[in-house]
This record gives sequence, structure tokens and C-alpha cells, in this order.
Amino acid sequence: MSIRTDLDRVASASWSDDHVCIKPMETQDDLIYAIFACQLTEEQTELVNPAGFSIGRAYLFREDNLPCIIYNGQKEPIGFINFDKWLGKGDAYSWSYFIDKNQQGKGYGRSAAQMAVRILKSANPEKPIKLSTEKNNEKAKRLYTSLGFRLLSELDGDDLVFEL
Repeated sequence: MSIRTDLDRVASASWSDDHVCIKPMETQDDLIYAIFACQLTEEQTELVNPAGFSIGRAYLFREDNLPCIIYNGQKEPIGFINFDKWLGKGDAYSWSYFIDKNQQGKGYGRSAAQMAVRILKSANPEKPIKLSTEKNNEKAKRLYTSLGFRLLSELDGDDLVFEL
């Protein structure tokens, strides 16, 4: 079964709370925001793939990817997230995401990650979630651990792999 089919079954209430809302990309404005307007800090450009990479992969492998925009409680776009099928060892869900550099430090990243876990666990509570990060991405490692992920011995290329 595809990740899109799994996510289609998740109740709409799981996709938002008072702090953040995640919505699948649907419009040209969403695409423009994700690729051009949502910016990373210079340091972060070395740590994460740009939105265009995930969107391109979603175009080529539609059933295994769902690119979305992250909104704050005022319904302003603040970030990008792509739900996807884990491409490494084992059947799992995954995601890649980032918050616009002008919106960081407000708790949106943690809230979006907690919501991503809730969404994916609602889709299939038995399926693990795996995330990878650069070895030197200390913020991501702390966040994943604080959310209950554990560091695995497997690597994704040269990236560390965490599992929930």
C-alpha cells in the first residue's frame, strides 16, 4: 500500500492543532512558497535537502511521497515537510522537513515533528518511522531523541538513522 493511501485514511483533526497545521501541497502558490520563499539558514543548507529535491522525487514517485506545507496558528506558511516511504532497509515511514529561517526558535519545528509522528502513527501504528540526519546535525539528533526515537546502528549513506 502507498503512503498516500495510508495518509488519506488519517482523520483531518490529526493534521492540525492550535500551533501548527500541515496541509498537502495543492497550488502553484504552495510550490512557489516551498521552493523559493521558505528559506534555510546558511548552515542548514548543508544539512538538509532543498524542498525542490523532495518535490521532484514526489513527482517521479508520487505514491511514495506527499509534499506538504506547514502553517502556524495564524494560517501563515512557515515550513515544508515531505512524508515519504523509507528507502533504506526495512519497511517504514519517514519525513524530511524544515522551518523557514525567519520562523525558527518559536517551537514550530518541534510541533511539526510531533504532528508528523501523530499523523504517521494514525496511518499505521505498527509501521516504524525512520529519520536520517547528518552526523553533525546536533539539533536534529536532540529533537529526535526527545521525541522517543532511538539511534540505530544502520546508516543511510553516511547519515545517522533514528527509529520510532
